Amino acid sequence: MDQGPQDRCGVFGVWARGEEVAKLAYFGLYALQHRGQEAAGIAVSDGTGVVVYKDLGLVAQVFDEPPLASLRGHIAVGHTRYSTTGSSNWENAQPTLRATMLGADAGRPATTIALAHNGNLVNTTELHRQVQELGLADDSTSDTALVASLLAARPDLSVEAAALEVLPTLRGAFSFVFMDEETLYAARDPQGVRPLVLGRIERGWVVASETAALETVGASFVREVEPGELLSIGDDGLRSARFANPEPKGCLFEYVYLARPDTVIAGRNIYAARVAVGRTLAREHPADADIVIGVPESGIPAAIGYAEASGIPYSAGLVKNAYVGRTFIQPSQTIRELGIRLKLNPLREIVRGKRVVMVDDSIVRGNTQRAQVRLLREAGAVAIHVRISSPPVQWPCFYGIDFATRAELIANGLDTEGIRASIGADSLGYVSLDGLIAATEQPRTRLCRACFDGEYPIGRPEEGLVGKHILEGVQRRIPATLAERNWQTEPATLAERSGHTEPATVAERHQEPGPPVAPTPHPLPLGEPERQSATPNGATSRH
Repeated sequence: MDQGPQDRCGVFGVWARGEEVAKLAYFGLYALQHRGQEAAGIAVSDGTGVVVYKDLGLVAQVFDEPPLASLRGHIAVGHTRYSTTGSSNWENAQPTLRATMLGADAGRPATTIALAHNGNLVNTTELHRQVQELGLADDSTSDTALVASLLAARPDLSVEAAALEVLPTLRGAFSFVFMDEETLYAARDPQGVRPLVLGRIERGWVVASETAALETVGASFVREVEPGELLSIGDDGLRSARFANPEPKGCLFEYVYLARPDTVIAGRNIYAARVAVGRTLAREHPADADIVIGVPESGIPAAIGYAEASGIPYSAGLVKNAYVGRTFIQPSQTIRELGIRLKLNPLREIVRGKRVVMVDDSIVRGNTQRAQVRLLREAGAVAIHVRISSPPVQWPCFYGIDFATRAELIANGLDTEGIRASIGADSLGYVSLDGLIAATEQPRTRLCRACFDGEYPIGRPEEGLVGKHILEGVQRRIPATLAERNWQTEPATLAERSGHTEPATVAERHQEPGPPVAPTPHPLPLGEPERQSATPNGATSRH
């Protein structure tokens, strides 16, 4: 099926003494599951060390009561992932853990950093060169790991001070939530492309990708993290610092598809925005039809708006299997092709003999809509008018939505009539860009519209350096001076690292007994296993 638009990461952080922060992070990630279904992880600190537990799979597959109960502390950072830079493998699951070397000159012990990232950087190769020039043994294939390494490469500075040096060097979209042993941090790129919000609970603070996650854990919304802002949250309260001047360019696709309908972005409820788009769509592209149906889930609010404005009755016409994930998030093309029938089933009694308006949120490659039209025709619909609640997607996104080349986009090669014929619809209409922008109640100048109009607010990667795999296969230099940094080279096997072999199955990972085995200090590894901890002296252990 269609590997459609996908922002694909959700981040969550909490600082709260006396609370079960790992469980709060778990519920927060559960509320953000729609933003990524490949991997999930939570890092916690009790003030003396940082531990991270992560694995491939959905939040509820990665975590159950035993691992959550073992993650004790007052700070937690969580992440649910779809890969935009770096493959969908265990090593690239987040939060990413890095420890500084001993800060002898600064008179302080080493610090451990756990970092979670939503977005995508466009100067990844430049950051990789910086990591090499600093002599850091980092063989990671994600932009997140590079940022974590750069933060940890400044042991003479506090994490806050290091962040104020590193963040201005990053180009692209990033909403970071990260932590050390004592402090929770949140940062958003100067354009604020990806959402990030701050909330308050009785005993502390929460940051999350969406307001819906705040509500899930009982936090009250305080405000958005501002573009170009770094927040630091600890025992002395909340501090705010600027690392760049704000130039707001929030992602327009959040309103179309990416965000939950119960989320609020820039003061606008997403559900209300989508209903408004549907009303505009009905005015711009009327249809002679008997019923209006929406493609679950993100097409339904726009379908309701279309029905309201057109006077055509709204009805459920496609039923979604709630236990099947979003088909485009599953990276295997074979599974995508099977996914549409697992995911959607037409209500034959509703659509049989009817002229149907089918409202969907977007068309990327057209495979999904082609299959949907075929399902409805097989169910007896006599006419199918497809209406799309976003303009044609003609340009790739480099800021965290996983379509990186124009060749992937059907609207790049075909006009509206060509796309209509390709998907087999009787008619096809897209909402105008002006109509979509009006529904957000945001000025055009404060929105990133690049996938619709080709106007990129930040810049693009160097020619040929695009796609999620740009760091893979790159030869990395492991410096000979590691010993001078109080590090030793990477052990050859996991047994050498932690005293036992790597579990063969997810079930075995979740049944690992006992406390961490004390390791020999060494640089943070290129591929972290399922659970990793770091102590203030810079040592790491896996268990």
